[in-house]
Amino acid sequence: MSVDTLELAKQLIARPSVTPADAGCLDLLIGILEPLGFVCEKISMGGVDNLWARRGTTAPLVCFAGHTDVVPTGPVEQWQSNPFAPTIRDGVLYGRGASDMKSSLAAFVVALADFVEQHPDHPGSLAVMFTSDEEGPATDGTVRVVEALKARRIKLDYCIVGEPTAVKKTGDMIKNGRRGSLSGRLTVKGTQGHVAYPHLANNPIHIVAAAIAELAKTEWDKGNEYFPPTTWQISNFNAGTGANNVIPGDAHVKFNFRFSTASTLESLQTRVHGILDRHGVPYDLEWSYDGRPFITPRGDLVDAVAKAIKTVTGLDTELSTTGGTSDGRFIADICPQVIECGPTNASIHKINECIHVDELQQLPQIYLHTLKNLLIK
Repeated sequence: MSVDTLELAKQLIARPSVTPADAGCLDLLIGILEPLGFVCEKISMGGVDNLWARRGTTAPLVCFAGHTDVVPTGPVEQWQSNPFAPTIRDGVLYGRGASDMKSSLAAFVVALADFVEQHPDHPGSLAVMFTSDEEGPATDGTVRVVEALKARRIKLDYCIVGEPTAVKKTGDMIKNGRRGSLSGRLTVKGTQGHVAYPHLANNPIHIVAAAIAELAKTEWDKGNEYFPPTTWQISNFNAGTGANNVIPGDAHVKFNFRFSTASTLESLQTRVHGILDRHGVPYDLEWSYDGRPFITPRGDLVDAVAKAIKTVTGLDTELSTTGGTSDGRFIADICPQVIECGPTNASIHKINECIHVDELQQLPQIYLHTLKNLLIK
């Protein structure tokens, strides 16, 4: 089967799959994967379509993971061309999802097709895990597929996520982990009153100020070889009625930790409560988290991807754990080695999102050589 990366990427971009819509992207990919011998299963929940497809039954199990959904276009009139009408100008492909991450999906499928053609009786198993709920709340996407696989006692050995990780050139950076994200909604309880009679009120801003100062200067950890130190940041602080002569009755603080593997959810929560309690703050605190941190140290997968990048591009890739969260945080629960490797990320989520056509030749080759490095000894 002959599959062209550019043509497949254009077909995917043409489908307006604004999160959580899939807009037929998965069906398009299933139509290519099934003739290659993949057993394809849609796992749909909460209006979200997911795909789990596997070829083979033996170990090791190598999986490509990604998402068909894209962020909204923003003002269409500001685009130089229709965001869902893939357009090439001066060797660059424009369209929503061109970089994040429909080009990666196309490159995955092309690499799989080429690998199966070259090694029809390959050892191990190949798989894909695609979702349409990565750019949204991410509650019924990859996390649901992971839950289903856990229930079946299926574990992955290696997983490559197609997130756009390169900075200037394809392959110059890959992600071998991500920080965790822990958020808090803090309500500080005071007593509303007139500013001229402070003895009859209790200002919640004054009450919490010293605790906030301590939280801001606290060293939560020192980081480690792969992660910078954990950080705590206030994102919102609200109090008051809008009048300048009223002491507010409550203060509301939203904050977030981006934390490394040097800390845990439990340790961070315990220390925050300890600081608030020590300062005598009357409060309610609601916690939520988007995922724990994960790390893939140097080993089989890192080496296989780095070697593939060197073979295809000549670059020595850089390992990084910077940036936001990704679905790798869910996959790490059933896979000891997870790497993110994809195209350049300069235009992601922007007006006129794009990818250089040259990248569409390199990406499938990187993925193909990664498969060979892992499975063909």
